[in-house]
Amino acid sequence: MKELTCIICPRGCRLKIDDQLNVTGNFCMRGKQYAINELTHPMRTITSTVRVCNRLDCVVAVKTVPEIPKDKIFAVMNEINKVKINAPCHIGQIVIKNVLNLNSDIIVCQNIE
Repeated sequence: MKELTCIICPRGCRLKIDDQLNVTGNFCMRGKQYAINELTHPMRTITSTVRVCNRLDCVVAVKTVPEIPKDKIFAVMNEINKVKINAPCHIGQIVIKNVLNLNSDIIVCQNIE
């Protein structure tokens, strides 16, 4: 039996899930699906920064869209750490397309002129 706190909504239900994927403690079906996904195929959003070459001591916030498998976090971070971009950059701009063939892009989260 594994215990989790659901993070889908602010309610924070205390979930329990067994080896047969029976979930208890969920207030809604989203909590049940969260527990099953977390046990069978956990996914995460990575947030990080990328160096902006043509600005002194400047970095820009980036994130994965959509989420990536939890076990690929360090490999994706290695790819993000290799990247440098130039300003201007804008929200939604793709920095790395289809990172590591995971069907997830690394995108810019802030504008830098």
